[in-house]
Amino acid sequence: MNSLRYNALGNLGNLQIGKEVQGIARISAIFAENVFTAQSARTVLSDEAYKSLMGSIEGGKRIDRAMGDQIAAGLRAWAESKGVTHYTHWFQPLTGTTAEKHDSFFTIKSDGTAIEQFDGDALIQQEPDASSFPSGGLRATFEARGYTAWDPSSPAFILEVGHGRTLCIPTIFVSYTGESLDTKTPLLRSLEALNKAAVPVAQLFDRNVDKVSATLGWEQEYFIIDAGLAMARPDLVMTGRTVFGHSSAKGQQLEDHYFGSIPERVYAFMRDFENESYKLGIPLRTRHNEVAPAQFECAPIYEEVNLAVDHNTLLMDIMARVAKRHGLAVLLHEKPFAGVNGSGKHNNWSLQTDTGVNLLAPGRTPKTNLMFLTFFVNVIKAVHDYAGLLRASIASAGNDHRLGANEAPPAIISIFIGRFLTEVLQEIKERVGDHFTEQDEILLKLDIHKTIPELLLDNTDRNRTSPFAFTGNKFEFRAVGSHANCATPMTVLNAIMAKTLEEFKAAVDSYMEKGEKKEVAIMEAIKDYIVASEKVLFEGDGYSQEWHDEAARRGLPNVPNTPMALDSYLTEKSKKMFSDLGIYNHAELEARHEIMLEAYIKKVQIESRIMGEMCTSHILPSAIRYQNLLVDNIRGLREMGLLGDAFSNQMQILQKISLHIAEVSAGVERMIQARITCNAIEGTRDKAIAYCEQVKEVFFDKIRYHVDKLELLVDDQLWVLPKYREMLFIR
Repeated sequence: MNSLRYNALGNLGNLQIGKEVQGIARISAIFAENVFTAQSARTVLSDEAYKSLMGSIEGGKRIDRAMGDQIAAGLRAWAESKGVTHYTHWFQPLTGTTAEKHDSFFTIKSDGTAIEQFDGDALIQQEPDASSFPSGGLRATFEARGYTAWDPSSPAFILEVGHGRTLCIPTIFVSYTGESLDTKTPLLRSLEALNKAAVPVAQLFDRNVDKVSATLGWEQEYFIIDAGLAMARPDLVMTGRTVFGHSSAKGQQLEDHYFGSIPERVYAFMRDFENESYKLGIPLRTRHNEVAPAQFECAPIYEEVNLAVDHNTLLMDIMARVAKRHGLAVLLHEKPFAGVNGSGKHNNWSLQTDTGVNLLAPGRTPKTNLMFLTFFVNVIKAVHDYAGLLRASIASAGNDHRLGANEAPPAIISIFIGRFLTEVLQEIKERVGDHFTEQDEILLKLDIHKTIPELLLDNTDRNRTSPFAFTGNKFEFRAVGSHANCATPMTVLNAIMAKTLEEFKAAVDSYMEKGEKKEVAIMEAIKDYIVASEKVLFEGDGYSQEWHDEAARRGLPNVPNTPMALDSYLTEKSKKMFSDLGIYNHAELEARHEIMLEAYIKKVQIESRIMGEMCTSHILPSAIRYQNLLVDNIRGLREMGLLGDAFSNQMQILQKISLHIAEVSAGVERMIQARITCNAIEGTRDKAIAYCEQVKEVFFDKIRYHVDKLELLVDDQLWVLPKYREMLFIR
């Protein structure tokens, strides 16, 4: 049988399993060797230029042109010493991926002399063509100018692709009129807003705090399958997921893959992409088998959010590129295979002061425990008040397939904090009387080793059905999709926390103006927040129908699809918050809403088109070919004079196949007509909802059902698409 499927299966036996990867004695020996670190800068910059660069990185100070030229010259000298000939401004437009335009250091002087040159202007700002990037109406098509501007807080790095090396300079990307056209700009704005709001609250406990930073440790889940098998699946090539495919007899039901031994070929791939990551300063720490067959995970040591986001975005590119060396394909779609776990990117988020204190970790004294409780309760209040916006921040066509299925959290945003902290909050809320006193027993109990255990990690379970869980010294936002750019949910989380902290500080000040002592005022504000936000707390099974019913009674939003979820960006409450904090203006928010809706439409449209194409050119021909074989077999048996009982089984199979062929063919035709109807709709939001309700929800599962039944019935030799058992279990 000459098909891509059988060619790929045949080639598997000829692969050199476990391609040799050069070993290293210590990770620290290569860590960040391709990053322009402070140590690298110190070797190529003058004292004056070095201090200017450090001042920009640590204090956000502007670099003047003279220093810019010196820094650029030093950066070029460092890069050239590593074989670099080109540089690029590396940015993250609103496409969900990264972008780069390479320029060489090479130029020719007026007298014809060839030289290498890189000045401060080229380092600090570039003008790539912005006309083909999503803008959501922020500019007309003929207004093509867009500007990239250097982000010194994320260090430059050298990207190795084959034998080529390019100096990459992380940048923001803005329009000619200054609106952000990327994910980094609003993230940086949100971090500044969070710092501005968090420092006054932290100073209630420690006057030495001058800066509060958000930290992030992401957990990247992914599937890895043979590249030949992936290439033989048009749906994987076009959409990143299998739109058809019957579950294999064995899936994840034996629970034998999780933390199991890593296959040798995959292990070689892991070592390879880890080495590439270490050289770029990505602090990977963990690797293991995940729950679903062919599913794996890696995770780093936590970092400042902006740097962590850049590193995760870079990692996804590295993984895809390195996989090709090993004849593998990385699948980062949230739900590449039906019936087994999808992939998320758990975002472990916390807050840290410049004095080295994790604000979401309890301490050893009443004061530090009160500080922990303050920030802890503020997170709960922020999530309660802006649950819809958090849901919107992780909305995508891919994540819609994942949320609420096989260990992924549901679309209802709730918080799990564990029994011990639940008891603490309940005790504060239900104390006798309406007012705290300075000698109140609750305040004294904050010097506790029982109520808030010092080793809190051992006293908070990991509720895998919770989209937002406290896990000891951080909150884990589990609903983020595996293919997502972390910048979007982190921008929203930083923003809602900043707004909530501003309001908390105002509440404390109000109590103090009434004559309350500081600690009492803080406790009163904490109690108010607990009472106002407790309905978002949930400790049970997020998958259960009982929770869905209970959430509805509590008034918690439950938005199962992306087009409706994205509405939360444009509520008056959201628009005012983002505008007040200086993160998004109204035009930027409306543009993003438009861009995300357009992306949803296009992805559902592409999935629908590839379903139709595969049915027409792959599934139906295979099924009809087998149908004809059955017809010939039955005809031959009849011509031999045999009675109906002799070929009754063939008749039953033929009838089933004929039914499924008819249903697939009719379903595809109706789906095409539904797309035509949807395309005629003018408004982007209305079109997105129509694509969701009239195309995806009506036809995807129905057509898939009949195709998957055909996969079971048709002769395996005639089925041209790789099957789940092959993609998930053959290494």
